[in-house]
Amino acid sequence: MIIKFTPEGRVAMVFGRKQEAADEKTGPLKHPNPPLPSEPGRFRQVTDVAWDTSGNTYISDGYINSRVGKVNKDGDWLKSWGDRGTRPGQFHTPHSIAVDANNLVYVADRSNRRIQVFDGEGNFQRQITIDAPVPPDARPAIGNMPDEADIAEGTFAPGSPWAIAISPGPNQVLYCSDAFPGRIYKLSLDGKLLGMFGRSGKQLKQFGWIHEMSCPAPDTLYVAELLNWRVQKLMLHG
Repeated sequence: MIIKFTPEGRVAMVFGRKQEAADEKTGPLKHPNPPLPSEPGRFRQVTDVAWDTSGNTYISDGYINSRVGKVNKDGDWLKSWGDRGTRPGQFHTPHSIAVDANNLVYVADRSNRRIQVFDGEGNFQRQITIDAPVPPDARPAIGNMPDEADIAEGTFAPGSPWAIAISPGPNQVLYCSDAFPGRIYKLSLDGKLLGMFGRSGKQLKQFGWIHEMSCPAPDTLYVAELLNWRVQKLMLHG
């Protein structure tokens, strides 16, 4: 489910429906491959939301459905696009989503190790991949070093996007994080790599599986880490 709250904490809208005890098949969601057909207005393990200048909401849905849903400012279901796959417009774990000032929609297609870009109607525009050398002293945030199977699966491949955020205007840039080697990348909106910083770890300016980022000002990032149970505020320079 996705729940919209007012600043005072009151529920304004509810999207989707949670399984309840009275439902005959209540239990942990299964992960069949290929996934079951998606349904309008229902979600299976959503991951993120973003908004365009008209107040439309875009929902990355998610670990099972592998699609993007769109609802308008009144909460009416408009459409969805995408299914499980590797072709342009298909997804494998769309894990984060962001919208730029021109209402282009950026989707972190995590297991396919790419960011796909669409217009507001779901028409594919381009894709972005991040290719940067891994430092020889890189270590995972937890567990063993990723092996060839982990990297081929995509989730722990260097540059695989776990979270993305776009800075406010007028000169917008795209930030993207990966799990290994645990960096944050700064890119132009057309995908040029402008810089990178960080590594996996527990200290300040180190990261443990970044799962969400927010960029409320051009020089400020808020970074939410799953493994380290914290949010870091980063002030950016240069």
